[in-house]
Amino acid sequence: MSATTPQRPSITLPRLAEMRARGEKITMLTAYDATYAAVADAAGVECILVGDSLGMVCQGLTSTVGVTLESMRYHVQSVVRGLERAQGRAWVIGDLPFGSYQASCEEALRSATVLMQAGAQMVKLEGGGWTTDTVHFLVERGIPVCAHLGLTPQTVHALGGYRVQGRHEDGAAQLTAHALELQDAGASMVVLEMVPANLSTELTQKLTHCHTIGIGAGNGTAGQVLVMPDMLGVNLGKTPKFVRNFLQGQHSVQEAFAAYVAAVKDGSFPDNTQHAW
Repeated sequence: MSATTPQRPSITLPRLAEMRARGEKITMLTAYDATYAAVADAAGVECILVGDSLGMVCQGLTSTVGVTLESMRYHVQSVVRGLERAQGRAWVIGDLPFGSYQASCEEALRSATVLMQAGAQMVKLEGGGWTTDTVHFLVERGIPVCAHLGLTPQTVHALGGYRVQGRHEDGAAQLTAHALELQDAGASMVVLEMVPANLSTELTQKLTHCHTIGIGAGNGTAGQVLVMPDMLGVNLGKTPKFVRNFLQGQHSVQEAFAAYVAAVKDGSFPDNTQHAW
């Protein structure tokens, strides 16, 4: 099925806030090229994340650490072109890759500018604590920011592997403190990855001005995100516990995307008994 012009208003930060206020879940998928981005938009996905997961999905890397800012610029530009050709309405988020924002706030601004000029409407960065000043710096200069807490793939080696974060009292307290600091700094969204479902629900209730987007974080968040190839049943490694194959039983990729949107909206995905901790 080809992408068609969606009959919906453009997705903006006020629009996402309205959805959250009325209890409607926010849907997000990763995309790395023009065609899949346009099809996801046509299926009703509100947010397209041009993730540095492209390093593993598109480039065959073993982690996201090797992804460059130039690679991110190229893929952001490709996604935006696809949406423009299809008259898409989705909100586009570009990942700031490892090594492009850690040195200083000024470096983060330069890197964010590259992605914004490529067409992104928001940038995402990983980590809490030290990132608070960076988020504040960017937001003050008119750049919307999505934070990322829990399992942060860019620092997976420091975390000791792909492990659930915030399971114990001290870890949960630190994660909560970082989330509140990031909200105060102006982050409009925060991805919670591999965080216990009960903690994610508590954080969502506390973060009234910062929309929580879960991946392996249970169904109590304001929205959900999955890596596109994972949710189509196509990947080069082990399928994570939090993934569901939405292509199974469908006749097209667009139907799979639409099934994902419907399942997130009606609360049937994720199922905390299968896809969460």
